[in-house]
Amino acid sequence: MQRKRNKRIGVFDSGFGGLHVLRSIAATLPEYDYVYLGDTARAPYGDRPQETIYAYTKQAVDFLFSRNCSIVILACNTASSEALRKIQDEYGAKKKVLGVLIPAAEEAMRKSKNRRIGVIATTGTVASKKFVRELEKLEPSVRAFQKACPLLVPLVEAGEQNSPETDTILERYLRPLLRTKIDTLILGCTHYGILERNIRAIVGPNVAIISEARVVPDKLRNYLERHPEIEETLGTRSTIRFYSTDRTDNFRILGSALFGRPIRVEKAVLR
Repeated sequence: MQRKRNKRIGVFDSGFGGLHVLRSIAATLPEYDYVYLGDTARAPYGDRPQETIYAYTKQAVDFLFSRNCSIVILACNTASSEALRKIQDEYGAKKKVLGVLIPAAEEAMRKSKNRRIGVIATTGTVASKKFVRELEKLEPSVRAFQKACPLLVPLVEAGEQNSPETDTILERYLRPLLRTKIDTLILGCTHYGILERNIRAIVGPNVAIISEARVVPDKLRNYLERHPEIEETLGTRSTIRFYSTDRTDNFRILGSALFGRPIRVEKAVLR
């Protein structure tokens, strides 16, 4: 019996950064229906305690499943590092929740030649050492160098990605990593993908930059090919619904700029 195609793909981020990922996913897989949720009222997540990150992420995932999603992608690295495994264990096999951390680590190992890999991320993701552990699982001899960048998410959330202040702060974060002779840099927060041009100008052409906006779409396509029981339930009307936990007018203005076209935003209440 043919499955009814009425389900959606959910994408969650603590704020605006996941829009960069969703934009790439929708460009690669335009036929499907999507729901995006940004928890902008409580962003950033990076400095919050693990139990708080888990509680917020669980509320967001529950919300997306209540909006008829059959699969949810945690586009937030902090949520992926601090809450994903526990949420996957709680939901079991019936509801699929995926993170972005492992695909980025796999792509970094594929690109790196000298096995010296840099990671910039939020304070929470760096403290968790999840990227380091994932890289070491793939190649025990890898040298991973981390740098917490707590000022970047607020700058992106404020729409300041093109300001001189942002470039100055990036210089301060990136120069110590470059001195370690890395040949690959993981942007370990989805917000940082919005700053990729700024970062490229600092690290130069010889450092491979791993942005989840470029890695996740192909990984999702491969996942759906391997799981037809999910793919065959997905709606194919090319619709996207956007939700924010904060003021929708603010989200609409900056979100439209980041997504590349005007978006309509609905208010989400998480419980």
